[in-house]
Amino acid sequence: MVNIVLVEPQIPQNTGNVARTCAVTGSRLHLVGPMGFKIDDAKLKRAGLDYWHLLDITYYDSLEDYLSKNEGAVMRLASSKGLHSHTSADYPDGVHLLFGKETAGLPSSLLEKYSSDTVRIPQISQARCLNLSNAVAVVAYEALRQQGFPDLI
Repeated sequence: MVNIVLVEPQIPQNTGNVARTCAVTGSRLHLVGPMGFKIDDAKLKRAGLDYWHLLDITYYDSLEDYLSKNEGAVMRLASSKGLHSHTSADYPDGVHLLFGKETAGLPSSLLEKYSSDTVRIPQISQARCLNLSNAVAVVAYEALRQQGFPDLI
């Protein structure tokens, strides 16, 4: 099992695409507010269209709310400032993969606190970062690959 955690997502289409990735992989989705859209946004639902019934979603009011309710979880924080390549990190069953909002990423205080658990997707130095939904798919599938793609055909 992989847990995908979006911290303060801003773009409904990205969150919809991430929801679809979660649905087809059996991953659990955690949405941490405040979000830049309402959960009933048509753009959000359209991106995930026929997959909403397959989702296991948990909502949190804030990052503090998420952290308090998931104390002790193994976390990997995705950031262009991550210390380790996403392929060199280990992803045990139940891992929580955290991704920040499209405009700013994860809070620097969180990245500092969990610096040894940060991962990055290799890219050219001139680029800022991958699109959020693409980054989630890349890291999630690496985690699932390491776990032997449990329950996937």
